[in-house]
Amino acid sequence: MGGQYKITGDRYPRMRPARRRGRLAFAAVACATVLGVVGWGTLQLIDVFTGDDKASAAGAGDRCRPTGTAASAAPAAVAVPEPAQVTVNVLNATTQGGLAQKTADELKKRGFRIGDVGNAPEKFDKKVGGTGVLLGPAASLKTSLPVLGTQLPAAERRTDAAREGAAVDLIIGDGFKGLARPAAADAALAELTAPRPASTGRQTC
Repeated sequence: MGGQYKITGDRYPRMRPARRRGRLAFAAVACATVLGVVGWGTLQLIDVFTGDDKASAAGAGDRCRPTGTAASAAPAAVAVPEPAQVTVNVLNATTQGGLAQKTADELKKRGFRIGDVGNAPEKFDKKVGGTGVLLGPAASLKTSLPVLGTQLPAAERRTDAAREGAAVDLIIGDGFKGLARPAAADAALAELTAPRPASTGRQTC
C-alpha cells in the first residue's frame, strides 16, 4: 500500500484471542485434575469409614453361634440310682470306736442299704487323714458314688477295676465330723437326679 497508510518498523500486531483460549484450556485441564484428585480422596475416606463397619459385621457373624438347636439335644445322662438301690459298707479307719455303726445307722435312716459295718482293712486303717474315702467298682464312678457323695461331699472318690459286686465303701477318716446335714444332702441329691434343661437354640455373641 502506498501513500498515507504505509507500515514501517519491525513489529507486527499479534492476535490476543489465541492466548486467552490457551489459558482457558489449561485452566479446564487443571480443574478436571483437581476434581479427580478430590473425588478419589473422597472415595478412599468412604472406604476407610465403612470398611471397619463391614469388618465388624463380618466378625460379629463369625462370633455369633447358636447355643443349641432342637436337633442337637444334650447327651443322655447316666441313670442315677435311688439311695435304696445303693449298698454301702461303712468302715472305720480311725481310732474312735463305734463310729462306723453310728454312721451306718444314719445312712440307713436316709434310705441307703447297709452292708458290712466294721473296721477298715489294713490298706486304709489309720491311713486316711481326710474326711473319708468312697470306694467302689469302675461302674460306680457315675452312678452309686455320686449318690453316696451327697452325704459326704468332702470325701475322696476312688474306683477299683478289679472289685466285684455293686456295693460301695464309705471309709471314715480322721477328719470325719459327721455326714452332711439332711437338708443339704437332699438338695444335692435332687440336683443330681434333676433332668437337664432342653436347648433353647438361642444365639450368643
